[in-house]
Amino acid sequence: MQGIEVGIDEVLNCREKRVAIQNEMIRKYKKPVISFTMNIPGPIKTNNEIKKAFDIGKVLILEKLKENNIEILEIQELNENTGNELFISTNSLAKKIKNITVAIEEGYDLGRLFDIDVIDINFEKLSRKSFRKCLICEEQAQECGRSRKHSVEELQNKIEEILKKSLAIFL
Repeated sequence: MQGIEVGIDEVLNCREKRVAIQNEMIRKYKKPVISFTMNIPGPIKTNNEIKKAFDIGKVLILEKLKENNIEILEIQELNENTGNELFISTNSLAKKIKNITVAIEEGYDLGRLFDIDVIDINFEKLSRKSFRKCLICEEQAQECGRSRKHSVEELQNKIEEILKKSLAIFL
């Protein structure tokens, strides 16, 4: 996979920044926040193809919010070497938003690469009702990740395959 490699310190700093932005938006509006990133394992977190997929995800989220008459209070976007991130403060119930975002993640092949979190006004991330499947073996993704069942190279190859197939459909 092509792209700029990032280290663990950069990834951890990025997570801290993400939580700070989420918390700031929740404090400001007292409403849930959508936090959208790409689920890309390994040291390369973004490149041209991943950014195109991220942009498709952003459009899908915004379209679904509009279809459901959900008011957007604020949008912030970051595009760093550690990945692409979108934050949306919404005037809606967190559970309703979570149902919409899970439908996006599960409704498209590309959705397998989307990580769309919903953080409620109590600063807690809502969990999905069903576990996410591994990109490679269809087992529970968290278990495969924890046990390092698949190599980064295997996962990157699968991601590139999903990107190539999906971008051809969307673009």
